[in-house]
Amino acid sequence: MAIARALVTNPAIVLADEPTGSLDSQTGETIINLMLQINQQKGTTFIFSTHDPMVMNHAKKLIKIRDGKISG
Repeated sequence: MAIARALVTNPAIVLADEPTGSLDSQTGETIINLMLQINQQKGTTFIFSTHDPMVMNHAKKLIKIRDGKISG
């Protein structure tokens, strides 16, 4: 539901904190694929904060923070 609320106004950028955190892996994959489609069709930028490798594997760019240091 939170994802639907975030997208209803067609924002240019969506900040998503652990978007697949409470989902099973199949539903999480479906949600990420939906976000990829929205990115391609509408140009919406999605910025994720996540620990989920599946989400990271779909990212165009990764910026990692470890021990307070940023790498990318």
